[in-house]
Amino acid sequence: MGEVISLAASAAGGGVFGLIGTVIGRVAGYFEQSQAQAHEQVRWQHEAQLVTLQMEARRDAAEADVRQAETAGSWKGLAASIEAEAAIGDSYAWVNAVRALTRPVLTLLLWLITWLVYTGAPEPEQARIVETASFAATAATLWWFGDRGTKRMAR
Repeated sequence: MGEVISLAASAAGGGVFGLIGTVIGRVAGYFEQSQAQAHEQVRWQHEAQLVTLQMEARRDAAEADVRQAETAGSWKGLAASIEAEAAIGDSYAWVNAVRALTRPVLTLLLWLITWLVYTGAPEPEQARIVETASFAATAATLWWFGDRGTKRMAR
């Protein structure tokens, strides 16, 4: 009988310790899995932030390219206009006289239209209007009052 009690005690002791070990192992596994998921969540948030920043950088670069293309196109258009008017020359004196009389009026009209658009525009758009108006005023000044004719040599 002593043997049976010893065997029962041994089995009961191993079972209790086995059960405790299993529970501790499962709890430790739960915490390890929880930490791994938290780490994965932080990693994915970082990845999402990185992708967002990359998209914003690409958008900003594309907008800068568009602005640069618009500016380059505007200056090319101005240069083509100057060349076209220079080709007209002074062959028709009355055309040049009418042009000389209308240029100041057109300049004032340009500024009046710009002012009306500026005052009616929402605040974020006003900066672009100032930029465009500055270009238009420069172009008008060069176009209407600039010396674009062929250079005459003094004799």
